[in-house]
Amino acid sequence: MDIRFLGTGAGLPSKQRNVTSIALELLPENGSVWLFDCGEATQHQILHTNIKPRKINKIFITHLHGDHIFGLPGLLSSRSFQDGHTPLTIYGPTGVKEYVETSLAISQTKLRYPLYVEELTEGVLFEDEQFTVSCKLVEHGIPSYGFTVQEKDKPGQLQPEKLRACGFPPGPLYQQIKQNESITLENGEVLYRKDFIGPDIPGRKVSIIGDTRYVEELASFVEHSDVLVHEATFSNDDEQHAYDYFHSTTMQAAKLAQNANVTKLVLTHISSRYQETDSLLNEAKSIFQATEIAHDFSVFSVRENKNT
Repeated sequence: MDIRFLGTGAGLPSKQRNVTSIALELLPENGSVWLFDCGEATQHQILHTNIKPRKINKIFITHLHGDHIFGLPGLLSSRSFQDGHTPLTIYGPTGVKEYVETSLAISQTKLRYPLYVEELTEGVLFEDEQFTVSCKLVEHGIPSYGFTVQEKDKPGQLQPEKLRACGFPPGPLYQQIKQNESITLENGEVLYRKDFIGPDIPGRKVSIIGDTRYVEELASFVEHSDVLVHEATFSNDDEQHAYDYFHSTTMQAAKLAQNANVTKLVLTHISSRYQETDSLLNEAKSIFQATEIAHDFSVFSVRENKNT
């Protein structure tokens, strides 16, 4: 599971930072890529990566400001010409369906794949055998949402020494035990997987918070995230400016990470007024040491949790 930043700027594109888009790459997990926001020129940014648009099957939109959605029509159109025939679902606030349909209709764009649009309400968006994705309303002047992607726990590692102790040498039986909750041997004996594997491997949690003021109550929503991605549009010196424009500062994001007991904080959505970011990073680290600032094309791997 990798988090790849396609754009990390706020409001306007700059030479250093494009506007917002984040790819959650789940190729080893389920062969797909999920996008969070799709600012202008996102498809151009993708050209500098190994992401294949046909692998993108879910796009989550935090809110409907232009720097988060103006790349949608182009990406949706181009996907048709890049062997994209599998369905794609867009999740976003009320109005995203009208925006997408109007853009495609006026440009007479015909997609070669099924497109579904689901407008957000707080709570669980969807759940499958691997992941649960939830969203929560934040504070940004217009409806804006944060998302959590919670991976489900996996069965623990097979413990072959337990099988050997019961008289079962290595062989096909080991794989059968690993793949099934129970198996019945030829002599009628039933073996249960739970007796031969270690503790469950905890699923990973990634939280991506869209544009927002500091919201203390978000701590319970993002609690224990392996990675928290949070906007940090302004320096702490510009705290009043951040409040007035419904944004957060570096130190506010760090305070949330600390209160939520996350493992790593990654700051993004940086205003173009800051040409160097070392001071921004130091501000956040003064509160939460495990902080990094994302730049365009930064990649952060979310390692699988291990039980020992």
